[in-house]
Amino acid sequence: MPRVKKEVEQVKETTPKDFVSGTGRRKTSVARVFLYKDKGDFTVNGISINDYFPNEKEKIKWMRPFHVIGVSHPNSQFSATIKVYGSGRSSQLNAIIHGLSRTLSKISEEYSQTLRKQGLLTRDPRMVERKKYWFRKARKTPQYSKR
Repeated sequence: MPRVKKEVEQVKETTPKDFVSGTGRRKTSVARVFLYKDKGDFTVNGISINDYFPNEKEKIKWMRPFHVIGVSHPNSQFSATIKVYGSGRSSQLNAIIHGLSRTLSKISEEYSQTLRKQGLLTRDPRMVERKKYWFRKARKTPQYSKR
C-alpha cells in the first residue's frame, strides 16, 4: 500500500496548481476544460488540439473565444487540458468552445461581458427529439391507408 501513496504524491507534484476549470455542453457531448495561465499546449483527450481537429475551419472556430477577448495567440498565454466525450466531432468542438468561454469568463468580469455579448456563454439547448411509440422515427408516421 505505501507504493500507492508515493504515486499519488508524485502526481500531485507534477500537476500545475494555478488553473481555472469549466464545463461545456452541446447535444450529448460534455467537455471538461482545465485552463492554465502559463505558456503551453492545448490537448484534447491526450492529443494535441490541432491533431484532434485538423480542419482549418475547426482551428479558427476553437480559437474564437480567445479572439473575442483580444488574445490572438492563445498558446503564448494559456495552456489547457480538455476531456471530451459523447456525440460527434462537431458537437464536441462546440462543447469545447462553450467550456473555454466559461473558463475565460471566470478569469475576469470584462471577459464575461464580451463573451456574453458574442453569445458564447449560452448553451445551445437543441437536442435530438425522442422517438415516439407507433412512429417510425421521431415524427415519421406510418403511411395512411384509406381502404
